[in-house]
Amino acid sequence: MLTALATPFTADGKIDVPQLRFLVDRSIDGGVDGVVACGSTGEFAALSTDERRLVVETVVEHTAGRVPVVAQTGATSTAEAIRTSRHAQEVGADVLMLVTPYYEPLSLAETTDYIRTVAEAVEVPVMLYNIPAATGVNLDHETVGELARSVENIRYIKDSSANMEQANQLIHHHGQHIGTFIGWDSLILAALTEGAAGVMAGAANVVPAEIVAVHQAVAAGDFEKARSEWNRIYPLIDALISVPFVAAIKATLGVLGHPVGSMRRPSADLDPASLARIEKLVAELQLETASA
Repeated sequence: MLTALATPFTADGKIDVPQLRFLVDRSIDGGVDGVVACGSTGEFAALSTDERRLVVETVVEHTAGRVPVVAQTGATSTAEAIRTSRHAQEVGADVLMLVTPYYEPLSLAETTDYIRTVAEAVEVPVMLYNIPAATGVNLDHETVGELARSVENIRYIKDSSANMEQANQLIHHHGQHIGTFIGWDSLILAALTEGAAGVMAGAANVVPAEIVAVHQAVAAGDFEKARSEWNRIYPLIDALISVPFVAAIKATLGVLGHPVGSMRRPSADLDPASLARIEKLVAELQLETASA
């Protein structure tokens, strides 16, 4: 169970380092098995290179070995991805998560060449990051399996395709070669019961202990408890994923008394109607707030 960390900003738009450290502690105290710096929930595409480095350095330093740190190091060019990946490796990230180039959709051959070149430029384990809605390219299960078999340090994939059929193919056809982490919060229970290596959830910024409880129940084979725990938090997770997700995560943290600032413009903060719905669901869950 990994938390895809949000990136807090100060009122003047700078990285809020103390709040970033707080989010790390909140997740670890909630029982997660790892944290992820500069993922999509972390608004990495809106950060400068120096800001991305600061976030990774801060998360690695503050985690201090308590749990593994995954650093998302992909970029729109191979050379930049290599530089970002080598920096994360040098400062102590345990795993590098490699999003494929976005904005200009590449062919599958171009995409796999990028993956091989970047992975071979580092020594630490690499996690592929498949998010076709953002990149325009889907890493199908056969391509992923071939990459894992032919590039030694490609060990994991985060699949954010929202396609459970593809997730099952990764898990059941290639599980001996690569660990599949599902990166779509509404599929957490389904992924775990199918035997995924884990899940990576932005919602774990908000309800880390509650998601961990689902994971622990599945691991213990107590599927009735897992369903009960999942049914309790699903309405909130569904609300988060049904609106602009990162804005909803940040807004919910604010509701809980943990303000992490606004979205990096041009992305907008959550609209009032969606915020009101989330406030209602948080109250119904009786989640502990900072002022409680």
